[in-house]
Amino acid sequence: MLKGTPSTARPPRIRTIQRSALVLLIVAGTLNYVDRATLAVGGTLIRQDLGLSIAEMGMLLSAFLWAYAFAQLPGGALIDRFGSRRLLGAGLFIWSLAQAAAGLIGSFGQFIVARVVLGLGEAPMFSSGARVVKDWYNVRNRGLPTGIYNCTSTLGPTIAPPLLTALMLAFGWRWMFIIMGLAGIVIAVLWFVIYRDPNEAGLTAEEQNYLADGEEPRVAEPITFAEWRRLFSFRVTWGLILGFFGIIYLLWLFQAWLPGYLEMQRGMSLQKTGWVAAIPYAFGVVGSIGTGFVADKLMAAGLSPINSRRFPAIIALVGMAAFTYLAAETPSNTLAVACISVVMFCAGASSAMGWALVSVAAPENNTGSLGSIMNFGGYLGGALAPTVTGFIVEASGSFVPALVVGSVIGLASAAAYLFVLPNRPITAAEVAGGARR
Repeated sequence: MLKGTPSTARPPRIRTIQRSALVLLIVAGTLNYVDRATLAVGGTLIRQDLGLSIAEMGMLLSAFLWAYAFAQLPGGALIDRFGSRRLLGAGLFIWSLAQAAAGLIGSFGQFIVARVVLGLGEAPMFSSGARVVKDWYNVRNRGLPTGIYNCTSTLGPTIAPPLLTALMLAFGWRWMFIIMGLAGIVIAVLWFVIYRDPNEAGLTAEEQNYLADGEEPRVAEPITFAEWRRLFSFRVTWGLILGFFGIIYLLWLFQAWLPGYLEMQRGMSLQKTGWVAAIPYAFGVVGSIGTGFVADKLMAAGLSPINSRRFPAIIALVGMAAFTYLAAETPSNTLAVACISVVMFCAGASSAMGWALVSVAAPENNTGSLGSIMNFGGYLGGALAPTVTGFIVEASGSFVPALVVGSVIGLASAAAYLFVLPNRPITAAEVAGGARR
């Protein structure tokens, strides 16, 4: 096949690698979100055992998120330099040790440390996923796999309440943490043994041509600190940061407080909460995968790579904001859960499109870096959400004003995607030369 001619036939080995990589990302990503949910699911019993106030519980929930957010900044550059295999494998192992250790803590301070280490370990997960998709899919086919691996951000919370509640009621909240930590260590070993980065795979010329979509295959040089720092000078970067902030703020408002909201605001029992809290997140799985499919179709229909992902993200963010407000105002428990289900559908859609934007907006050797910078901005919002919500609820005695605040933040982030994010990617030459766009 001539260079410069796009290859439409996917080589058999590429297909096998894509499938195995996606399966591993789904397993690891689902575990990632189940592990995050352990504290929220066990919150009532943990607060009783450790004598914590609602505000202290909010700070404990945020400890993971602050560590996770700031670990994004070096994490993405390390992924681009050393590859997803090493960084995600190490991260899986570290966060699983921290998860198991949380079952052995004896004080609030020790719990803070365990959650901070959990955040540091989990930091490479989704930037590694963006890098895997960039490495193993050509530009025309990245929307759907991004939606598939990103669906774990709602698949994990779907599984978490019934699974973790069952473990907690059977063995206690401490053994819930320990069992999940041991499971993660097994998955870390499987990832490191099975997955390979492209430079370890010995690609043929045909395979390289398919992945490059007919362009001349290039060897990406490792990102330098100057290039990483220069990413902050582009509008693309700030559009991604500000847009993702609202997505993750709203996602973590519910991720951290949905069980507590259902128990305290809606009067549901612990057993019932374990199942009802899972319902909204199931809709998020559909939103993530479905929107990934739509993005690829929009690009095939002629939209630019960025607009085919940005427009669905904006629509989904507006939906998140609107239905969060409706959930706050309705007196009906059934209607509230239905509204939150729509919020999670839109959360899956918008977060999938956020990561899909990274795969088309970043230069070849900056994908992990730009993804981590975006995720850093998002998880500043995620870190604020539990604490802000906790203080609002403690001060007002209600979740209603906290949900209204989240709705306003969601609308502001939709505006950022529309007005700040330009319809063009950052090029490798601009990063190397320092051009500002």
